[in-house]
Amino acid sequence: MTAAHTSCLVGCATGFSGDRTDGAPPVVRTLAARGGGTLIFETLAERTLALAQLARNQDPEAGYEPLLDDLVGPVLGDCLRHGIDIVSNFGAANPPAAARRIAAIAAEQGLPAPRIAVIHGDALDSPEQRALLRERLGAEFDRLDIVSANAYLGGQEIAQALRAGAQVVVAGRVADPSLTVGPVLAHYGWRADDWPRLGRATMAGHLLECGTQVSGGYFAVPGLKDVPGLHETGFPIAEIDADGGCVIGKAEDTGGRVDARTVKEQLLYEVHDPARYLTPDVVADLSQAGVTELGGDRVAVHGITGHARPQELKVNVCYRGGWLAEAEISYAGVQAEARARLAGEIVARRIGSAMALRIDLIGAMSILADDGGAMLAGVPDRHGQDVRLRVAARHDDRATAERVLREVTALYCCGPAGGGGVRTSLRPRLSTLSCTVPREIAAAGWTLQEARR
Repeated sequence: MTAAHTSCLVGCATGFSGDRTDGAPPVVRTLAARGGGTLIFETLAERTLALAQLARNQDPEAGYEPLLDDLVGPVLGDCLRHGIDIVSNFGAANPPAAARRIAAIAAEQGLPAPRIAVIHGDALDSPEQRALLRERLGAEFDRLDIVSANAYLGGQEIAQALRAGAQVVVAGRVADPSLTVGPVLAHYGWRADDWPRLGRATMAGHLLECGTQVSGGYFAVPGLKDVPGLHETGFPIAEIDADGGCVIGKAEDTGGRVDARTVKEQLLYEVHDPARYLTPDVVADLSQAGVTELGGDRVAVHGITGHARPQELKVNVCYRGGWLAEAEISYAGVQAEARARLAGEIVARRIGSAMALRIDLIGAMSILADDGGAMLAGVPDRHGQDVRLRVAARHDDRATAERVLREVTALYCCGPAGGGGVRTSLRPRLSTLSCTVPREIAAAGWTLQEARR
């Protein structure tokens, strides 16, 4: 870590698994020019970890972020040379294997062996843990084909590992803002119950966690909210002071923009209650938050505080939820929309009550329709000239779900005139239940490759 009297710099280079892999080098160059800091990668959504667990079930050395090499490889040497720590949840379902792969990347590049710490304790796999989950979720738990159950850990273990000299910290399920809280705790040495500062650091992490959403991505609307250079949008960097206040900017010499509007949108993104934003580290309070544009793609955030952390941790239980069948066919030209509607009616009548269908007319109405069949009842024909019919259904039985694919394919000859371009997909579906558990149930800790702490 950099000297504790300087600002703590944290840059984020991904906002989800599958994000751009070229965001890290500009962030690292910017951090290096400013004396170092921490580079975070946020790669877990609600079901990402369950998909990783399925991969680990097939291969004991899999189950971490598939793009790990592309994310870490180009910047590992520069990070080690410039004292830039790497912190990420890209360990997913297999943090130890991810740590081994990072060590191998270093060896392949002729770099000194980095000190890598692995966070553990989020996976709730023991009989005692599963018994508690059943108690919290009820008898339905016994009917679930569970893939994964993970608690959202906080930033304390990340901070401990960094203080002990870790240069890379690999985690599985930690709360997204905690990827920032950990480095800030290590940098300044705050108490674990310094709620106002932790609240401010948490919201700095919240601003970073979605990557370029705060620097123009997911914000842009041509003519209304223009963003320059969106094809090369820079990933964000937070300057966090000793009181937890932050200034949000972005990597130098990149596209995108950071202004009051981009920051406000991300500040409120996925916030259920601005006065009580629950995280494992703190209950953040942004009800009195304000932003000030400083110019040069830099925005100061102020007015945030925090309160005592929740007594329990959130848990996501992911389980196999049957099969998702999707099939599409296109209609164009004269009465295209009417033909697409008729095609949907044909499929619905042939499927009958065997399963509930979702029927959308893409190009006429899809996002605003509902799962109850709004496309086929009461929605006026908008006279679309290029309409794609989408039919989807979920069922526990694979053969039953496959009927959707066959019925839509049969529309080539058995449906309205001129249908074409059928595409079908059948894939296993993951579903999620959530609850909370006492903190002591998730015995969080960290391990260096050489020794356990």
